[in-house]
Amino acid sequence: MKIAEMTLKQAREAMAEKQDNLGKVFEEAKSEGGYDFNKVKCLGADVKGSSAVAEKVKQMNDELNELGEHADKLADAEKAALEHKNREKAQRGFILPNGGGPRNEEQFRIKSLGELLGECKEFSDWNRSGGIDITFEKAWLSDLMVKAAAGDTLGVKTLMSTSAGYAPQAMRLPGYVEAATRPIQVLDIIPMFQTDQSGVPYMEETTRTHGAAETAEGGDYAESAFVFTERQSPVRKITDSLPVTDEQLADVAMMSGFVSTRLIFGVRQRLDRQVQLGDGSGSNLRGLKNVSGIQQQARGADPMVDTFFKAMVKVRTVGRAMPTHHLIHPNDWQDIRLQRTADGIYIFGSPSDAGPDRLWGLSVVQTDADAEGTGYTGAFDVSTVGLFERQGVEVAVGYVNADFGKGRRTVRADTRAALNWFKPAAFCQNTGL
Repeated sequence: MKIAEMTLKQAREAMAEKQDNLGKVFEEAKSEGGYDFNKVKCLGADVKGSSAVAEKVKQMNDELNELGEHADKLADAEKAALEHKNREKAQRGFILPNGGGPRNEEQFRIKSLGELLGECKEFSDWNRSGGIDITFEKAWLSDLMVKAAAGDTLGVKTLMSTSAGYAPQAMRLPGYVEAATRPIQVLDIIPMFQTDQSGVPYMEETTRTHGAAETAEGGDYAESAFVFTERQSPVRKITDSLPVTDEQLADVAMMSGFVSTRLIFGVRQRLDRQVQLGDGSGSNLRGLKNVSGIQQQARGADPMVDTFFKAMVKVRTVGRAMPTHHLIHPNDWQDIRLQRTADGIYIFGSPSDAGPDRLWGLSVVQTDADAEGTGYTGAFDVSTVGLFERQGVEVAVGYVNADFGKGRRTVRADTRAALNWFKPAAFCQNTGL
């Protein structure tokens, strides 16, 4: 069957088989300090010698990459279908086509926070009210993330400066150079849902004992045992704020740029870090690193790539899940990508090739939220993990402490979410890389 015609299940099963075959090659080629492909026998008598084996390994790896990309596309399509269903529930008040009236296109356009504030009557009256508290209940963080990612930035006005005497005007370039900051790295692979509760309770099957057995005629039936336990993940709040002067607040376009990019990005960046490293104490979410029941795989004397393959096996055999992604620090991925054979041949492709960010057929997410030397392998799908939004984005403008006497206001943004790890054993932490 052609790869393009495979279902998601068929593609993942084919990936598992090919991963095992490629693992056998690396196991035979393993030698002190790297790999010696002259030792490989499992590919048959027709494939002999380091160069021939390396070429076959590249072919096998390319097939795995093609399968992985096909599986990712199908998984993204299923995820999109689920998210579409959730959005329909949240926006059920929209006028639908052929729904008894003309379609109002304005209802289907997602606006930025700045646009919402600029059109808000309460905001236009803020100077008389002494402070307002605005809530956009239909503006969900996942929708505004898309708007914020469009790159709307602050429009900087032209500045003419003078010094002593008569000086020529100096024209400043429009816009500005943004400061470097860690990008969003993991949120895109976490399934997202919506909730209207202060916590997200769910039932976990904590005991599953199958007693099925052969029974003689007239004998007693075997008996199984199944026990369920209620679990709950509390909703936590993540906030960001920006103090601005009255003059800046009066410039709606400038405030729109800041609210739509800086505050939303700050909240989202913190949420991304919490998903990975939150310790679950106080107001923190419990991130992947601190989930009780997550599996462990130490590198030991193995090559680094072997560690991730063994983690995949644990996810499949112990967690009973199909692994989908590796989380790897950029420095660790650099060490993997630059591995060479004893003959100097790059294992993961020629330097002239861009090469996909994939390992053992799975997508690699490069993230530096956690320290170098620690990575993760897991099944990031709706059956194992879920990020639940409690509310849309809330924006408030008002005085804080001595703001009134200083002629400034504070703009704030926040979101509330819960993070559930339904099957901790479907994830594995890889250490000592």
